Amino acid sequence: MFCDCFPPVMDGVSVCMQNYAEWMQKKTGRVCVVTPNVPGTDYGSLPYKVLDYFSVPVPRRHPYVTGIAEFDPAYLARISRIGFRIVHAHCPFTSGHAALRVARLQKIPLVATFHSKYRDDFERVLPRPAVDLVLKAIIDFYEKADLVWVPQASVIDVIREYGYKGEVEVMDNGSDLVADYPESFFAEARERVGVAPGEFVLLFVGQHIWEKNPRLVIEALSLLPDLPFRMFFAGNGYAAHAMRQLVSEKGLDSKVTFLGTVMDRKVLTDYYAAADLFLFPSLYDNAPLVVREAAALHTASVMARGATASAILTDGYNGFLTDNDPQVLASLLRRLASEPELVRRTGDNASRTIVRSWEDCVDEVLRRYDDLLRSRGLPTLERI
Repeated sequence: MFCDCFPPVMDGVSVCMQNYAEWMQKKTGRVCVVTPNVPGTDYGSLPYKVLDYFSVPVPRRHPYVTGIAEFDPAYLARISRIGFRIVHAHCPFTSGHAALRVARLQKIPLVATFHSKYRDDFERVLPRPAVDLVLKAIIDFYEKADLVWVPQASVIDVIREYGYKGEVEVMDNGSDLVADYPESFFAEARERVGVAPGEFVLLFVGQHIWEKNPRLVIEALSLLPDLPFRMFFAGNGYAAHAMRQLVSEKGLDSKVTFLGTVMDRKVLTDYYAAADLFLFPSLYDNAPLVVREAAALHTASVMARGATASAILTDGYNGFLTDNDPQVLASLLRRLASEPELVRRTGDNASRTIVRSWEDCVDEVLRRYDDLLRSRGLPTLERI
C-alpha cells in the first residue's frame, strides 16, 4: 500500500489505507505500507510493516506531508530487500510514483485507486495552465497502472473528465463502525457527548476546508435562531480558524462546538450515534467515507444535490438532498427537526443500503488482486 497520507494524518484516504492494511495483514500476514513520515510518529506498534521516508510539510495544507522516497537512502536500502507480489497506489503523487518504480523493477502489477477531485485542490493554489499540467501528469500516472479503481460509480465521470480513457472498475469503500448496536447505545452516546435526550443534534466530520462547503452549513444554521439544536464540527484544516470566526459573527457560539481532530474511533462513534443528521454538502468529495460511517450508526446524511458524492443517496429514503443555498438547507433542517420519525427511518435505511464492512471489502480486494496476478501468470496471494 503506497500513499502520501496515512495516520496520524486523518482523512478518508488514510482511513481507507489503514483498514486495507489491517484486514490484509489479518488475512495474508504480509502487508507493507509505504508513506512519507509524519515527524514524531512511531509506527513500530502496528501489526504490519511501515516503510516511511523523509518528508516535508505540504504548503498551506497542514498537517499533510510529502516527500520523494527515492531521495531517502535508508528507505531505498529497506525496500530493496523486499520482494512484493503486487503494489497498490492510493495516491498519484510521490508515493504513487514510488509504487510504479517498484512495480517496474520487480515486474509485478500496479493497482491504482482514484480517490479525490485533485483539480479542486490545485485550482486553489495554482494558475490554470499549471493546473492543466498537473492533471495531465496525474492521468499519465493512472495510464501506467495495470488496474484503475474508483470508490463509487459516479467517480468514473470525474476521471473521464480529467482525460483518462482506459478501463475503470468500481471498488467500494467500507466502514470499520459496522456492528449491531443496541438501542441503549444511542441514548448512552448522547449522554457521553453531553446532549439532552430530545435535543436536535447535527454533525460534520472531515477536513475543515472551504471545498467541503462548511460555509453553507454555518450560514444555514444562522437562519434558524429559534430552532434549538447542537452542531458539532470534527476535524481540522486550513479553514478551521475562519470557520470559527464565521460562527462567532453569526452569533452561533452557544450552539456550535468545534471538536478538533478526533483520533479516538470510540469517541467519534459516539458523535455519529448521538447525531440526528450528518451534514455533508460537499461539492468536492468523490466518495466520502464519513457518510458511510454515519450510516453505520443509523445517521442519515444531508448532501448537495447533483454532487458526485451524493449519487449513493435517494432523497427522503436513505438520505436527504439540498440545493447549494443556505435558505433551502435551513428550510430542510427546520422541517426535519419537526419530523423525527422520518429522520429515524431514513437513518435506518442508510444503514441497510450504503454500509459495507471493511472486512467484506478487503475480501473482494484480495480476490481481485488474485485475478490480476493470474492474468499475468504470477503466483496468487497466500492466505493465513
